[in-house]
Amino acid sequence: MNSIQIVFARQQRGDNWRKVEDAVVVEEPLEIRVNGRAFSATMRTPQGEDADRFLALGLLLSEGVIESFDDVVRVEVRARCRDIDAELCNVANVILLEEPAVSGDKWRRSLISNSSCGLCGHASVEALSSRVSQLSGSTLNVQLLRSLPALMRELQTIWTQTGGLHAAAIFGSSGKLITCFEDIGRHNATDKAIGFCLQNGLLFEEELTLLVSGRASFEIVQKALRARIGTVAAVSAASNLAVELARKNGLNLVGFLRERGMTVYSTVGEGRGL
Repeated sequence: MNSIQIVFARQQRGDNWRKVEDAVVVEEPLEIRVNGRAFSATMRTPQGEDADRFLALGLLLSEGVIESFDDVVRVEVRARCRDIDAELCNVANVILLEEPAVSGDKWRRSLISNSSCGLCGHASVEALSSRVSQLSGSTLNVQLLRSLPALMRELQTIWTQTGGLHAAAIFGSSGKLITCFEDIGRHNATDKAIGFCLQNGLLFEEELTLLVSGRASFEIVQKALRARIGTVAAVSAASNLAVELARKNGLNLVGFLRERGMTVYSTVGEGRGL
C-alpha cells in the first residue's frame, strides 16, 4: 500500500526558485462500520488492510463498543479497491458477536473526523466519556522513558520522507518496542497501535507505555485508559483535560519527552503522586 505520492512543486532557496519533485503523504477516508451499520469515518493514511483493521479495533475499544478481542467475530476490510462497487472501498466492517449497546449520539459520530481531531464528530459532550476504570499505578521509569523517542524515530520511515505524519508506539516494561504506526492523525496512529496489541493479545498490561509524536490530549489519555496502559508519554505538551483525567485515574502522564529530560504531569508509582 503506497502511503506516499510524488507531486511537482516550486521551491525557494534564498532568491532562487526551482521546480522540484516532492514526497507528500497520502490522505484518504476510511468508513468504520459495526455489523454493517455506519459508525464513524476518518481521514487516515492508507497502509494496507491490516492497518485499517487495527485502526477500527482500536477505535471501537476506545469508544467502549468492545471490551476485548473476544467480542469480535471478524473484521472485513476493503481498501483502495478498483474492480468492485466503489461503496465497498475504504471500508472496515467489524462483525461482533452481539449487537452493541451504543447510544444514538455515538451512532451519529459518522461525520468525517478531521485528521487532527478524533472527537470532532461527537454529537454531545456526554459521548466524550467512554467507560474507564482506575489503574493500580505503575512505576514511572524515567531513564527508560528518555530512550524511547530515538527508538520510535527509527521507525518513522514515512515521516522521514514527507515530514507530514504522526506516530504512536507501544513499549513493554523493559523498553522493548511492541509496535509502531504512523498516520496523518495522531488519534489514528494510536488506534492502529492499540488495535494491533488488542488482536495479538498484548494489551491490558499496566506496565506498557504509549508514546505519541504530538501532544497528549484528553482522547489520547482516554484511549490509554481503555487499553489499561499505565504510562502515556508525548514529545509535545499535554492539555488540561488530559492532566485531570490522568491524575484522576492513576495514569503516568509525561510531556515534552526528550533524551535530555521531560515534564511530568501525573505520576503514581513509588508514592510520587502529583
